Amino acid sequence: MQAELRAFREEVRAFCRQALPADIRRKVEENLSLERADHQRWQNILFQRGWMGGHWPREWGGRGWKPLQRWLFEQTLAEEGAPWLIPMGVAYVGPVIYTFGSDAQKRRFLPPILSADHFWAQGYSEPNAGSDLAGLKTRADLQGDHYVLNGQKTWTTYANWADWMFCLARTQSGERPQDGVSFLLVDMTSPGVTVRPIATMDGKHHVNEVFFDDVRVPAENLVGEEGKAWRYAKFLLVQERLIAAETGRIRHLLAGLRATAAALTEGGRPLAETPAFAARIADIAIDLAALEAVCARLLARADGDAPGGVEVNMLKIRSSELQQRVTEEMMRALGRLGIPFDPASLDPGADVPPAWPTGAVGMASEFMHLRAATIYGGSNEIQRGIIAKQGLGL
Repeated sequence: MQAELRAFREEVRAFCRQALPADIRRKVEENLSLERADHQRWQNILFQRGWMGGHWPREWGGRGWKPLQRWLFEQTLAEEGAPWLIPMGVAYVGPVIYTFGSDAQKRRFLPPILSADHFWAQGYSEPNAGSDLAGLKTRADLQGDHYVLNGQKTWTTYANWADWMFCLARTQSGERPQDGVSFLLVDMTSPGVTVRPIATMDGKHHVNEVFFDDVRVPAENLVGEEGKAWRYAKFLLVQERLIAAETGRIRHLLAGLRATAAALTEGGRPLAETPAFAARIADIAIDLAALEAVCARLLARADGDAPGGVEVNMLKIRSSELQQRVTEEMMRALGRLGIPFDPASLDPGADVPPAWPTGAVGMASEFMHLRAATIYGGSNEIQRGIIAKQGLGL
């Protein structure tokens, strides 16, 4: 790694240790529920430092980071226990708008994304169109100077916090299911928008159903050309699957697992020293180092935008499987201590005594949440199909 990049990584690490508020750090360390205000506060700290959207072009408030520098930044934050940088605005719709949007859309929507004044939701998945996104049924019919939007989205992450949604809707028919889809920016306060929570077994409120009943969307909120959104959607999915290689998060989870294993005993000695456990942790660490090396090599080759190709799909598969392996080992280490999981304990204001050792609070919730890691962002089965078709020609 170049000396300049090593120095940048250490600068980010030092800043995070100094600037990340202690109450937010504690919530992340103990896997407690974060509120929108927590994410907003941290993202605004990064914005004031000039690092929110560092990969954006300078003309729109970014730093023009190359992909490798961006990856190092996000990996280091995650290693240091910073909150997940919710990607819907800064990583997903922001790049779509500055790449394909009008000048008026750029001036209107980009600044509040960087400042975290606006939160966004991703309106892609539907009840019968998840990984098979081309099967979406939500419709938008142009009536005068508005589109009238009807349909449903599901598994919509943090729609309950969102001010805006970038939404794929069918505006016309075509020969292929990918034809006739448009990319709309929807004000979530519009009449006819209904958000309902979906309960998940980890005890947190991540995802939602969103219903559109004759929602009027100004025609000026169409990004790019009508019916051509499949191009923009594929562009966005490359961004999504690239950052899905959450190596920093995996390294942070692995550090927590090692600390917990050192505090637990088995047969009179620390669990971390037992040969079988140590071997499994070593296997995970080796696979993580290999994934980091692949990420660094792939991103170093990318001179501008995020790289495409089946390598991005491979990163998503490998990362999601590693996240699951780390949390499986944590639950194995906790054994019976991890069984009495009470979702109420994830509320920072709850008076619920922990049922597990210090440092492992909330790991049962994380284990349950990451059962979905191989599904969200395009299921691993779909990713393997893409690799087989586009990479191997099968």
